[in-house]
Amino acid sequence: MIETLLLPFQFPFMQNAFLIALLVGPPAALLSCFLVLKGWALMGDAVSHAILPGVVIAYLLNIPLLIGAFVAGMCCALLSGFLADNSRVKEDTVMGVVFSGMFAVGIILFVAFPSDAHLDHILFGNMMGIGRSDLIASGLIAVATTGVLVAKWRDFLMHAFDPAQAMAAGLHVGWLHYGLLTILSLTVVATLSSVGLILAVALLVTPGAVAFLVVRSFGRMLIVSVAVCVGSMLVGTYLSFFIDSAPAPTIVMVLTALFVIAFLRRMRLNRRALQT
Repeated sequence: MIETLLLPFQFPFMQNAFLIALLVGPPAALLSCFLVLKGWALMGDAVSHAILPGVVIAYLLNIPLLIGAFVAGMCCALLSGFLADNSRVKEDTVMGVVFSGMFAVGIILFVAFPSDAHLDHILFGNMMGIGRSDLIASGLIAVATTGVLVAKWRDFLMHAFDPAQAMAAGLHVGWLHYGLLTILSLTVVATLSSVGLILAVALLVTPGAVAFLVVRSFGRMLIVSVAVCVGSMLVGTYLSFFIDSAPAPTIVMVLTALFVIAFLRRMRLNRRALQT
């Protein structure tokens, strides 16, 4: 029985899958807290979809896919901000137009220039095929983004709640705004090889949403979010081995189940508070 339970840890491809979960989980979880508070959940979705044309162009130019993904993600984020600041259209509408347009361009490029690259791996990830280069790249990005978020979390928090107050306090609001967008793009790039573009948005939203329902202080929210994200990625990867499913959607299902449990718990606590 014990040998069967420990079987997934004996395969190198499963060991790499667990390792990539430990690497990309913390930065995605920390960032999700800020995105939930700032109302930028759609921005994570926009950047993750808009990366596709950058990936395809990078493949055609024979340069690292991560470079193309990062450039495309930053273009999406900056273009969305520019259009929102210089038009009457609301930011969420602008993001919807930009990311759908860039995603469509990516699909057209992928079809117009046939290659041996697998679109499924780009869209949905390939945790079972993680290589050494993917681990190194994701690890470097994860360490850098996690370090910045941990070091400047109070500044990012004030900017998320009240940019005007942050400016009055002497903070560089512009640097915080575009710095958060840069971290978002880098985090999506780090998850590219593991959960893919489409499912990356779950890691950028659900952990923070679960933590928001469970705790009331932001410091604890960060800790709970990391625990939820990393735990879900490890459990989802482990379960996928036995149920013969892809790890990425299994991870998302675990995250969704935790969100439902947290939501029901919050509803029960609210009813108790009203009754008393």
